[in-house]
Amino acid sequence: MLARAGCHVAVGYRRRSEEAQQTVRAVKGGPERSRAVSIAADLGDPAAARRAVDEAAGALGGLDILIVSHGVWPPDDVPVAALTDEQWRATLRSNLDGVLYVCRAAIAHLPDGGRIVLVSSTAGQRGEAFHADYAATKGAVISFTKSLAVELAPGINVNCVAPGWVDTEMCAKPFARGGGRGRQEIAKTIPLGRVAGADEVAGPIVFLCSDLARHITGEILNVNGGSVLCG
Repeated sequence: MLARAGCHVAVGYRRRSEEAQQTVRAVKGGPERSRAVSIAADLGDPAAARRAVDEAAGALGGLDILIVSHGVWPPDDVPVAALTDEQWRATLRSNLDGVLYVCRAAIAHLPDGGRIVLVSSTAGQRGEAFHADYAATKGAVISFTKSLAVELAPGINVNCVAPGWVDTEMCAKPFARGGGRGRQEIAKTIPLGRVAGADEVAGPIVFLCSDLARHITGEILNVNGGSVLCG
């Protein structure tokens, strides 16, 4: 969607090389003929995160926009009493450490007028029973957004989108519960009555990167169909 808006794009991935290449081909094959490159990195490693950002800047001739949308959501319900140190640290490493490392590396590349958009979650706004590790990291992303927005103003705008349920493979397991009834039950909890598509999250991200949003910074934009209403 950013490519359709005229951007050149660097696609980061950790293990899913083929999906990253598919995205690159789609960008290059679009009518805008945008440049695109895929870059492998484990963003939980600070040195790898910096290499990925530097490589992206080199391949694209600089950076104007950073979208931080990576993360993990352990799909099994785990009460805090049973939450292992390993799972806790793995979730924090991906969802929080990686956010810091990639933002820290990108700041030096972004010009005045640059944009950073982070991705949180409704879980970071209201909590999520049996997923405390995920909710804690996503709540921290919200606070990090607000802190970074003030720190980088007036040159760089920093915002966040907080999606609810989205039709991606991350949600496949809860959707499949009860022979597929899980998705139907989840949809009933959403005032708009359906699960969002990925494009319905991408669209608000593109808006926050556009000149239409040049006076918006530190904002947490809810993209959840009305399931969590917080201002």
